[in-house]
Amino acid sequence: MEKTENSWHVYIVCCGDGSYYTGIAKNLSRRISEHNSARGGARYTRSRRPVELVYAEPAASRSAAAKREYQVKKMPLSRKKELIDTAQLPLI
Repeated sequence: MEKTENSWHVYIVCCGDGSYYTGIAKNLSRRISEHNSARGGARYTRSRRPVELVYAEPAASRSAAAKREYQVKKMPLSRKKELIDTAQLPLI
C-alpha cells in the first residue's frame, strides 16, 4: 500500500498489556508516535505502552472516521480480532 498521511483513518493498536485501543487520525505515523511518547497520546494508552498498530482502514472524511470508530468500539473482541486478522496495514 502507499502512504496515506493526508486522509482520515480508523485504527486499532495493541497495547503493552494486550488490550486494544481504537481511534481516528489523519496522520497515522504521527499518532502512533504520540501514543508511544511521553507527551500526547490517549489517556488510556499512557499506562499501557508500548502500542503497536495492528489495524487501519481509510475513511472518506473525519465524520465518516468517527462513525466507523464508534462502530468498531462497540464490536465484541472476537469481531475486532477478525478485523485485525484481515488487516492490510498502510505504510507509515
